[in-house]
Amino acid sequence: MQQSAVPELAHTHTRPIHWLATATALAGVVALSSVLQPNPATAAQAAAPGPGTAPAVTTAPDPAGVDFPLECGPVKELVLKKVSGDLDGDGRPETVVVVHCDAPMGTPPDGVYVLTRSADTGRPRVVATLVEPKDRITVTDFALRDGAVLATLLGYSSADVPSCCPDVKDSAKWAWKNGAFVRSTPAGAQTV
Repeated sequence: MQQSAVPELAHTHTRPIHWLATATALAGVVALSSVLQPNPATAAQAAAPGPGTAPAVTTAPDPAGVDFPLECGPVKELVLKKVSGDLDGDGRPETVVVVHCDAPMGTPPDGVYVLTRSADTGRPRVVATLVEPKDRITVTDFALRDGAVLATLLGYSSADVPSCCPDVKDSAKWAWKNGAFVRSTPAGAQTV
């Protein structure tokens, strides 16, 4: 057995004061740990905002379940096209949809609606109508560019023109200006 080169130190012998200091420190740690507790773990999401507070939403409104101002009788409404983006510059996306009645025959007229989320519930709702179904318009080439809605509109020069054969083609652009959607004709558009 090899002897230690360091002589025995006086503090290596335990005395009652050492035990008292250790017990006091341990009691302090136990008392402090009972006061400082982490938040309980949970798999649930954070609570929804209270009444009168708008939920923080960054997703575009989904048109499923929205009650469109469209009379379809016994047939259902059909969302044909949709585009989403921030149209009014508030940092929250809107959704623009082309909707018509799912008629078994013929060419039902389209409606174009702008959806946003309700401030109190966060549910999607219609806030603007860009094309009324009563105008007998069919919407094609539907897109969103630079915060504006672009579409090609097929219509009729008179009520005598059959629904199968639109004879008027127009291009339209809607942009948010001064609190409303303003329609214009995009540059380079031609009317037939």
